[in-house]
Amino acid sequence: MQKNNIIIVLIFLALLIFALLLYKSQDLKKAYKSKVEEDLSHGIEFETTLVSENDVNHLPLPVQRYLNYVGVIGKEKVYNFRITFTGQMKIDPKKDWLKINTEQYNFMDNLTRMFYIQAKMYRIPILGLDSYKQSKGNMLIKLGGVFTVADASGPEMDIGEQVTLLNDMCLWVPATLIDPRIQWESIDSLTAKAIFNDKGRKVSAILFFNPDGALTNFVTEDRYMTIVKTYQKAQWSTPIKDYKEVNGSKLPTYGEGIWHLPEGDYCYAKFNLEKIDYNIKAIKP
Repeated sequence: MQKNNIIIVLIFLALLIFALLLYKSQDLKKAYKSKVEEDLSHGIEFETTLVSENDVNHLPLPVQRYLNYVGVIGKEKVYNFRITFTGQMKIDPKKDWLKINTEQYNFMDNLTRMFYIQAKMYRIPILGLDSYKQSKGNMLIKLGGVFTVADASGPEMDIGEQVTLLNDMCLWVPATLIDPRIQWESIDSLTAKAIFNDKGRKVSAILFFNPDGALTNFVTEDRYMTIVKTYQKAQWSTPIKDYKEVNGSKLPTYGEGIWHLPEGDYCYAKFNLEKIDYNIKAIKP
């Protein structure tokens, strides 16, 4: 009889621990949604101002062709946006690919980026929140949504996340390239340099275009690859392709993230664009 009581108590404790872990596993997603809702609640009132030829005629010619190619002229200016991706990621060059689902919200007025990622390793959920807010970057990854396996911050992350925000703008929301915080330099008929200024801190990238006007690659020297608790500065590129009509614009629907290391290229991410929404006033379910 006493043995049965002990078994019942152990089962009860196991169920209680499981319930607590399940509850705690939602903390990261709740934090993500809370931060997005905060930015939405403090957002600016959207003006129905359209992107005009006058907005783009100061840009280098390949950038002007790009904006015409994707069809942003005559469309609304973008103040915030939401993107969802499916794809694959590698946490190490020697590891297998993990299937991922991501959602992100970006806000242009205060330069905020909230990127929420879900994956599984050996059936265990891996949740991550990649963020850039108030000029500070952070990468938080939790196993099962409970146990922290990475919490990267500091000057290297600040710079890297600023570059990633610029990357979002160039690849997925080209209407934002008229932002005055981007300084442009002409290189040649198919290449231009973007210098992105956030409160005096500048990052840059080289944009490569094809003769039709499509952006094909974004290359920067300003990102740091995270290795355990250290950082390694390396060239980073995001080649893109498969342009299709998405929410009124012609956008690339496939892209990769590649580190160019001394020992060889390391493709760590493959993204498929699923959906994009502009000028959102309430968080999507």
